[in-house]
Amino acid sequence: MKLKVNRDSPTPIAQQVEAGISAWIAAHGAGGGHRLPSIRRLAAAHQISRNAVIDAYERLIAAGLVRSRPGSGFYVAESSASLAAQPSVASALEEVTNGLWGLFSANEHTLKLGCGWLPSHWRESDDLTHAIRQVARKSRSGIFEYSTPQGPEELRRLIQERLRPLAINADAQQIVITGGGSHSLDLLVRMLLEPGDVVFVESPGYYNLFGLLHLQRIRVIGVPRLADGPDIERLEALLAQYQPKLFYINSVFHNPTGSTLAPAVAHRVLQLAEQHDFQVIEDDIYADFQHTPTTRLAALDGLNRVLYLGSFSKSLSSSLRVGFIAAPPSLVQRLVDIKMLTSISASRFAEQVVTTMLLNGSYRKLTERLRTKLSREMAMALALLKKAKWEIYTEPAGGMFMWAKPPAKMTPEALTKLANQWEVTLSPGHLFFADHQATPWLRLNVAYMQDPRAKGFIEAAS
Repeated sequence: MKLKVNRDSPTPIAQQVEAGISAWIAAHGAGGGHRLPSIRRLAAAHQISRNAVIDAYERLIAAGLVRSRPGSGFYVAESSASLAAQPSVASALEEVTNGLWGLFSANEHTLKLGCGWLPSHWRESDDLTHAIRQVARKSRSGIFEYSTPQGPEELRRLIQERLRPLAINADAQQIVITGGGSHSLDLLVRMLLEPGDVVFVESPGYYNLFGLLHLQRIRVIGVPRLADGPDIERLEALLAQYQPKLFYINSVFHNPTGSTLAPAVAHRVLQLAEQHDFQVIEDDIYADFQHTPTTRLAALDGLNRVLYLGSFSKSLSSSLRVGFIAAPPSLVQRLVDIKMLTSISASRFAEQVVTTMLLNGSYRKLTERLRTKLSREMAMALALLKKAKWEIYTEPAGGMFMWAKPPAKMTPEALTKLANQWEVTLSPGHLFFADHQATPWLRLNVAYMQDPRAKGFIEAAS
């Protein structure tokens, strides 16, 4: 085994050795059982300290790539080749978090054209403030006490009724309340996956999920997202190569393309899930932005292989973290157990605020107004981009997002520089691909596109 060790590099020797062995495992496809050089031999061969080799081996053991057999030495672990072929956890997370920090750390006066939330001035505070005051006045437990691990039964029953128009027949006992969509995904990943498992994701798709999966050392395979859902031909080809545990799908107003799943594609996905024995996570956090409900995987499947998740945070408040998972009955207790171990419960106060707004009808009226406003903004955004000769991936029927690229052949770096000149912050397009491939495509949030700075940037990039 030949490793490259650069003593002038700022990267510690131990980390260089770790990276070298990991690359060797990936390149040679070594399966479990292959014996690795001893600490003494590896240190002597590369004229490095034994402590550096020990540190490197300890890192590889913690990563699941290497196993130690006392008295015998170090061996390549089972499934290590697929793990080693993935980006390191640190590099994968850094890619995602750097992109997120660009949005969260931007000057408050910068226009966040690439963000995934509604502008603050769109938020309606009167009904929310009334609900907060009502909870604070009537429910001391809502302010000071834990909620129940599964979530309040009253809220679960209200969600059960909200799912009926989507033809999703979920009993209240099948619903687990969470601290928002990201919390839901974290619970599902912890419950269903182990290091080395394969997960299919849509590409482009939700970059925060990619980071979460890399954190758990899951192998991530991208399936192209088309205007009507995942590319079925490509999905079938990938299923001939891999055996995924899960397929994650953003069914309605997909992030970032804005597309919506077609019935024929939904049926075929479920047929393939049955044939190849994988489960589906259906992320429907933009459901409340849709005027007329379309086909949901959870409705067709009856919550058999599909786990359905929703959220109130996108429409109501990014700070009021309330989401939910509707799951097969056999998985509910496991979900609740993991939730108890990791967070005990969601916010009882936030749950009661949402319950109050669902009961008095203010949430329904708020989302009706939001849908109308977003539809108007989407129409104006489409007109703006067409006039500027931008290419649009697909014309969304609603929601917040569009996936578009400028006619000018500009590098991502040049686009970012131009955006900075107009005081606009973008979400780097490569983050939306599982393999972080370079791309000129951008996610644009239509709620920000009538700002003069957005118009200036779009026209300047034409």
